[in-house]
Amino acid sequence: MQDCAAATQNLMLAARALGIGSVWCGLHPVEDRVAPIRRILGLPEKIVPLSLVVMGYPEQEFSEADRYQEAKVHHNHW
Repeated sequence: MQDCAAATQNLMLAARALGIGSVWCGLHPVEDRVAPIRRILGLPEKIVPLSLVVMGYPEQEFSEADRYQEAKVHHNHW
């Protein structure tokens, strides 16, 4: 699962570098999410889809977000 999660993140980062927006839709371990995707894609029962990534070109430019909060940074203590 960790490899698939890392691959999903890398896919999204690569898309962003190309100006493509993306949204990570988690599937596993919720069977109500896994089953429809398995059926739509014709996946065998032993294959478990971890996530679905929706991609597209945004209507507006990407903008930088400053989410840094000094109060949440801890140095050598909690």
